[in-house]
Amino acid sequence: IAYIETLCATSVFTNFDSSHLRYDPKTKTQHPLRKNKMYSILGLLLQLILLLQPCPALPFGSSGKTSNNKESDDAADVTTKMETVSVRGAAAKVSSEASKTSSSPLAVVDTFFSSSTFDEKASSEALQQEIRNMANGEQVQNFLSTTRRALHRHPELMYQESFTSDTIQAILTELDISYTTGWAKNIHQDVFPGPGGYGIVAHIGTQREDQPCIILRADMDALPIEESTRNIESFKSLNKGKMHACGHDGHVTMLLGAAALLKSIEPSIQGTVRLMFQPAEEGGAGGKRMVQEGVVNLAPKAQHAFGMHVWPTLPTGSVASRPGPLMAAADTFEILVSGKGGHAAMPHLTIDPIVAASSLVMNLQTIVSRTVSPLESGVVSITQISAGDAFNVIPAAAVLKGTVRALSTDMLMALRSKIENMVHTTSALHGCNSTITFSPDFYPPTVNDVGLFEWSKQVGALVSREGHVRNVEPTMGGEDFSFLGEAVPSTFFFLGQGSGGDEKYHLPRTDYGLHHPSFALDEEVMPIGVELHVNLALRALKKLSSNEMDDAVKVEL
Repeated sequence: IAYIETLCATSVFTNFDSSHLRYDPKTKTQHPLRKNKMYSILGLLLQLILLLQPCPALPFGSSGKTSNNKESDDAADVTTKMETVSVRGAAAKVSSEASKTSSSPLAVVDTFFSSSTFDEKASSEALQQEIRNMANGEQVQNFLSTTRRALHRHPELMYQESFTSDTIQAILTELDISYTTGWAKNIHQDVFPGPGGYGIVAHIGTQREDQPCIILRADMDALPIEESTRNIESFKSLNKGKMHACGHDGHVTMLLGAAALLKSIEPSIQGTVRLMFQPAEEGGAGGKRMVQEGVVNLAPKAQHAFGMHVWPTLPTGSVASRPGPLMAAADTFEILVSGKGGHAAMPHLTIDPIVAASSLVMNLQTIVSRTVSPLESGVVSITQISAGDAFNVIPAAAVLKGTVRALSTDMLMALRSKIENMVHTTSALHGCNSTITFSPDFYPPTVNDVGLFEWSKQVGALVSREGHVRNVEPTMGGEDFSFLGEAVPSTFFFLGQGSGGDEKYHLPRTDYGLHHPSFALDEEVMPIGVELHVNLALRALKKLSSNEMDDAVKVEL
């Protein structure tokens, strides 16, 4: 049953529309056309093949009410494989549609790269319109929706993104885009479960070392949150306790959509576009792993990097960013306060770690309020406390977990030092011992290169439905695109998505915050993300080429 339902749900078996039916005016019903007996024969052959399969897909038994784990796994495997087939089919149609647009995309891109200062405005406007037409084509829209929903059904935590990686590889293969795998291996498996290595790096363009190269990046992983989003039953998370609550399924999809469009105009691209599909953004520093593994320094070496994140507090269609620090440096910590347990009726015979931990929570709040300049930014938050198992027992230990954030690495390091000192002195005051452990990799702040941003915001304005890039205040959220920003001049954008959906019409609200169990992506933002990726890639390559030509002329002079 699972086989048949899955096959019937894929595009291969659902392309039969009402044109294959005959309307009977007497009975006022529709019947299959007799000339389509072939479909019935194919259906019978399909069922016969399925029945002869050696794996126990059909639960034949005394009652057929139960199935073992192997049967469930088999059905899940088939569902996964058929979803991949459907996504690959949608990807293939994107390239076909891109090559059939009313004007030739190749000619438009050729003109753009060859245009001089005198005719640059006209060629720029033509490129902008061509990209918008391509990104909003019917097959592209279908591909974006199909791909994103397949990824949303299968959320995976950091360093465990096997389905996501396989899906990306299948689409890149279908698009005939070269890529390498095995990126972002997990070197801290004692802290984060999973082997890692699910990152992918792909290339479109000339791959010549004498021409410029830029990076477009998307993150892949999900969060350990039970999904409660309404009105998405057809593609709700199938993995219990996991969901894409930060929009990374949309990020991957937008970059894949951009890849399809860029591939269709590859002969006209003067330079190399490097696509970086990055695992383990949600605390695992997958971006750092890929930078350490050489994603920037591959030949040809990348000169710029660009990334983006959907943003529910901004309206759909808007694009926002700012020069300098955009997102915070961030770290996490775990504190163990050790005392001496005993009976709750005899606290004088114990050393109570709960009292020490409670005092510590309050004392930590004074770090930012009383030791940091009001003109600086910092956050110290305790987010978890655990101690004890019984109402009449004072436990021997208490554990506190939290996060520390700042808008500069120097301030983050200063706050970490103050936290350590506060932990040890407060614990000692209460007669307890303590240890504090920080994460293996803190995140530096995400800083937009000031010079590059002045250029990048012009590109963002071309894509924004508001006609400009909103200048926003920095956020204390962390983002490991920051590791790319440390390695190469970069710009990171926020894509507004907060005004989509309408529960009255059974469309999910899209203004829930990131990491909320009811978070929903506004799929209307995906073509905008595709446009932004493609515009940034082509225009950055031309800018870099022009700069190199100007430098060469200066040398000759």
